[in-house]
Amino acid sequence: MTAASHLALPDFLYGTAWKEERTATLTALAIRTGFRAIDTANQRKHYFEAGVGQGLADVYREGVVKREDVFLQTKFTYQRGQDHRLPYDPEAPLSTQVAQSLAGSLQHLATDHIDSFVLHGPSSNYDWTNDDAEVWEAMRKERDDGRARLLGVSNVALAHLEQLEKNGQELPTFVQNRCYARLGWDRDVRDFCREHNIMYQGFSLLTANQELVNHPVVREMAEGLDATPAQLIFSVARAIGILPLTGTTAADHMRQDLASRELSLPPQMVSAIESFAG
Repeated sequence: MTAASHLALPDFLYGTAWKEERTATLTALAIRTGFRAIDTANQRKHYFEAGVGQGLADVYREGVVKREDVFLQTKFTYQRGQDHRLPYDPEAPLSTQVAQSLAGSLQHLATDHIDSFVLHGPSSNYDWTNDDAEVWEAMRKERDDGRARLLGVSNVALAHLEQLEKNGQELPTFVQNRCYARLGWDRDVRDFCREHNIMYQGFSLLTANQELVNHPVVREMAEGLDATPAQLIFSVARAIGILPLTGTTAADHMRQDLASRELSLPPQMVSAIESFAG
């Protein structure tokens, strides 16, 4: 068992999507600023995972952190979510594609294991299919063989999770979804996660909720706490059981986002934000 097998679960994720040639620089900046959990994917269409590895190599070399200090999360993405730069043989069985994708991630990130291996969305928007069952079993094998520590699923509906449970399959440790305030912050999925001890990761907390970020009432609440609206939303997210993800490219916003962990919110403020547009 590796040292990182005992790594604590993260309280903030830094997301590396859509960074392209800036990926290495921004990954290293996030670590230097204080992030200790990095989210990526072996999906060249939206992520430059090898650039994440370059950024990590820089901070390892500088002595900022060691591998065992950093929580690394990557994803397996079906071919429909990829472009022509596939991380596996598209003619191979799905179980082989999973193994090839993870092997590529391990190479990109210069590690012998991933802390969280996530299915980057089921094959159907409505059902947990036989393909999903095959991929999930392959991911479990990678976990059981020590190349991944924990498993997750992203971009899922409540129906997917209920079908997983009904089929008697192992439930994920993580669910990662885009989170809209106007839809109740994904309340149904969050409720399922809470009932089954699944950690809910929320992304696009700011970009999907600009009407909330810019609302005068939210700004007034934030000013009363000597905080930014973004800090308020990240703090509320934690209070309602969401592990937040940020992909900011600005050093000052990285520092502010991390500082949101120190905010103490009155329960009535949390309730007001949670129900504001849900």
